Amino acid sequence: MTDIIILAAGKGTRMNSDLPKVLVPLKEKPMINYLLDSISKSNIKTKPIIVVSPDNHEQIQGALKEYDVRFALQDRQLGTGHAVHSARDEVSPKAEKVLVLYGDHPFLSSESIDDFINKDVEALNLMSVKVDDFSDWRKAFYHWGRLVRDEDNKLEKIVEFKDASEEEKQITEVNPAMFIFNSSWLWENISNLNNDNKQEEYYLTDLVSAAFKQGKEIKTTQIDSKEAMGINSIEELEIAKKLNLDT
Repeated sequence: MTDIIILAAGKGTRMNSDLPKVLVPLKEKPMINYLLDSISKSNIKTKPIIVVSPDNHEQIQGALKEYDVRFALQDRQLGTGHAVHSARDEVSPKAEKVLVLYGDHPFLSSESIDDFINKDVEALNLMSVKVDDFSDWRKAFYHWGRLVRDEDNKLEKIVEFKDASEEEKQITEVNPAMFIFNSSWLWENISNLNNDNKQEEYYLTDLVSAAFKQGKEIKTTQIDSKEAMGINSIEELEIAKKLNLDT
C-alpha cells in the first residue's frame, strides 16, 4: 500500500497572485488539478493527502471539492521536511511506501507514477532530471537542487541551490523533488533533520545524505525534463503554457 503526500502550502506571491500557488491557473485550470488527475489515472488507490497552511487551507479545500482527498495542516512554514512530518498522522499505518509530490508539477504522468512506485524501496528513491545545459526554457531548472554523486556514481546527497558551491552549480542532474520512501524508514529518520542551512529550514532532501551514510541503496529514475517542469514564477508559468499538457 502506498500513501501520497502532496505539498501545497506555498503562496502565489512570486506569480503576482493572491491565490495559493497550486491554484494558479494553467490554461484555465488550477495546476494542482493536472497532478490530481494523473494520480487518479494511476494504480494508486489511496486518497492523496494535501498539505496546506493555515493561511490557505480553506481556499484549497474549497477548490478541490470534486477530488477525493484528505488534508493535513502545516502550522508553520519550516521547510519541506517539516511539511511532510505534518502529514504523519494522516498516513495509514498500513502504508509500506510514502510518495511525496509537489502540487506545482502539472506535467507528471500516471505512467511515470506507476513506474516509480513499482520499484523496491530500501530507504528512499527519487526521480531526477538530466539536462544538457540551463539555456533556453531549461533555465527553469537552474535554481533546483543538484544531485551529488560519489566516485562510484552513487547518489551521495542533494545540495539545494542556495547552499551549493560554484562547482556544484555546474552539475546538470537536478532534483524535481519527487520522492518515494519506505514508510518505516521515513518516520524513523525525519525527526533527525536539522535546519543548519542558509534558509534555516528542515529540508526533505537531507534524508538522501542520511540514507547514503547508512549504506542504503538509493535508486534514481530519470524522467523527461518537460514532465518534471515545476512552476514557481511568472516566467516559469509562461514557459509551462507553451508546453504540451499531454506530455
